[in-house]
Amino acid sequence: MRTCLVATLLARRLGISDEQVGDAYFTALLRHLGCTAYSHEAAWYGAGDDLDVLRTFEGVGVNDRGAALQRTVTRLGTGRGLGARALAVVRTIGGLESSAALVAAQCEQASTLAGDLGLGANVVAALEQVFETFDGGGGPARLRGDAISLPARIFHVASMIEIQHRHRGRERAVATLRRESGVALDPELVDAILASPEDLWSVLEASSWWDEYQAWEPDPRSPCDIDVAARAFANFADLKSPIFLGHSTAVADLCDRAAAAEGLPLDTRAVLRRAALLHDLGIVAIPTGVWEKPGALDDAERDLARSHAFHGARLLARIPVLADEARIVGLHHERCDGSGYPMATSVGSSERAARILACADAYQGMVEERPHRPAWSPERAADELHRQAKAGALCSRALDGVLAVAGVRTKPSTRPPSGLTEREVAVLAHLARGLTNKEIAVALGIAPKTARNHVEHIYAKIGVTTRASAALFAVRHELISIAS
Repeated sequence: MRTCLVATLLARRLGISDEQVGDAYFTALLRHLGCTAYSHEAAWYGAGDDLDVLRTFEGVGVNDRGAALQRTVTRLGTGRGLGARALAVVRTIGGLESSAALVAAQCEQASTLAGDLGLGANVVAALEQVFETFDGGGGPARLRGDAISLPARIFHVASMIEIQHRHRGRERAVATLRRESGVALDPELVDAILASPEDLWSVLEASSWWDEYQAWEPDPRSPCDIDVAARAFANFADLKSPIFLGHSTAVADLCDRAAAAEGLPLDTRAVLRRAALLHDLGIVAIPTGVWEKPGALDDAERDLARSHAFHGARLLARIPVLADEARIVGLHHERCDGSGYPMATSVGSSERAARILACADAYQGMVEERPHRPAWSPERAADELHRQAKAGALCSRALDGVLAVAGVRTKPSTRPPSGLTEREVAVLAHLARGLTNKEIAVALGIAPKTARNHVEHIYAKIGVTTRASAALFAVRHELISIAS
């Protein structure tokens, strides 16, 4: 949020149009929209903690190997056990050359989701350039100078001064900006932001940024359907790990059809559908290694995992028009008898939407594969959920409605998009879930070379270059369910 405000301040100083100021605002605000693109890979490097990897390399240039190595040795894994830290350091040092691929994944995902949100071509382009540098030493396209869009160049300055000020104070922040002028940063923009720094310090050192953030928010550049936005952020959350791909949209589908069958009013159905799409937004705040752990969670990991409903509800509660959705999201792991989490709150009969979401999420999670267990059959999931309903945890009426529509779910019968073959759809489904070419070959009974060729053809046909973008394509076109 601070970076967004600094970017807006700088954009206004440049005397550019309101639309261009808005481009800078949204570029800075949504710069992390692609951060889940490589959560799975970053968790491997960070010995389970992708968030630690993000914190460690904050502000490090894409091709600055020296700084990356120094951060790896001095910061990565601090506060964790010796074994976990050593593993993270060894893996990361060995994988520094892979950083360009991770950057490309983030940029592709961010630009795709920004397009879904209707933010316009300028913001989409700028989000593809957030890791470029003025001297051409960044990535993924190694753009130089004015070839980098103005919103991206504004973001580069705003981001660097925010990070440096937060960690090192005013003087070091100014010194860093001057040192990077003409290297990572556009020198004209550096001069503009430092010409009158008092406004800058008042923004960065304010006790609260929320009111100013709302006051500076540009007018919407195009009507954005709130349901479209909810679906975009559902995909953002589900890309946190291959195990979650398609989960939120599947839960939303179950909820919407169960609510329709029950005869709930259209406005209640709309709120429930959005809450279902956004119910797992909080998983992004939890290290991916917790979700991908193949064995039982320890007490600390369990507490972390259970906090995701709280994080999601807290985030959505900041958005007045999503107040009802925020409440429902906060309740989706609570139970009728108070045996749920995170607050052990009893979900009363008036909370019809929350009760339906609880059943739909529980069912969908059971029939999906998880690292510690295979996917359950629909029959086994239904038996377990009926047991929980009989014990008073779940609402029997809501459960019956969810199971009824789950039994008649239909799959799209249209031909795969972008000229994909049925075999390529199957390969894409496994690729999206994080399997290597060798693992895809074993799963489908084909040669590794054949699997690799299929992957190359898929990338060419759908116009992407990374696994994360391929996964997003698969989810948007419902190819995960087709293949399964």
